[in-house]
Amino acid sequence: MSVSSPPNAAIRSFFLDGSAGRLEALLNPGTAEATHAALVCHPHPLYGGAFHNKVVFHTMKALNSFGFPVLRFNFRGVGMSQGTHDNGAGEVDDVRAALDWLDAEFHLPMVFAGFSFGAAIGLRAACPDARVDSVIGLGLPLLPTDDRVYDLDFLRTCNKPKLLVSGTRDQFGPRLRLEELALSLPEPKKLVMIDAADHFFEGRLKELRETIEAWIWEVLSA
Repeated sequence: MSVSSPPNAAIRSFFLDGSAGRLEALLNPGTAEATHAALVCHPHPLYGGAFHNKVVFHTMKALNSFGFPVLRFNFRGVGMSQGTHDNGAGEVDDVRAALDWLDAEFHLPMVFAGFSFGAAIGLRAACPDARVDSVIGLGLPLLPTDDRVYDLDFLRTCNKPKLLVSGTRDQFGPRLRLEELALSLPEPKKLVMIDAADHFFEGRLKELRETIEAWIWEVLSA
């Protein structure tokens, strides 16, 4: 279904320039025949989100298995990234900076993937970006437990291929609300609910990775 990443390819650790300062980044190299480059964004910075998150890591592995170079970065104020948390507004600029870097480095169509906060914020930058040709939203936070509110209405004008993946036990994404959202979105789209998975896909990361790989294969074969 997929191709192998370069054997023993070294992960590149570096900083990219963002509007609030340098952003700590990791690049898993792709193959010389890569058809796409990919960006994966991490969950909420104030709740332990960072580029080493397990969902982010497994998403990177799924995309990298197709030979795509995959970029992860820490949002402003996380790890060694400069700046301070900006409640999502400045973080959209962080995503744009990462997309700009990927485009300048590889000149390839891009796949965007984000988990939770990373999906709600990153999709806002990726959907209108013509350089991004497909998007993945994992664990969309439709019902946060605090005063955070994510306006996802912009997805109703996102005409790119879209994959939404959540768990049937996701406490922040009730199934009925996810299904209602998915019904409102333009084609092409796919909603996958992973049985018994919670918001963090605990114990279901293998199924998550296989879901992403199967969908990417569909998109590449279309």
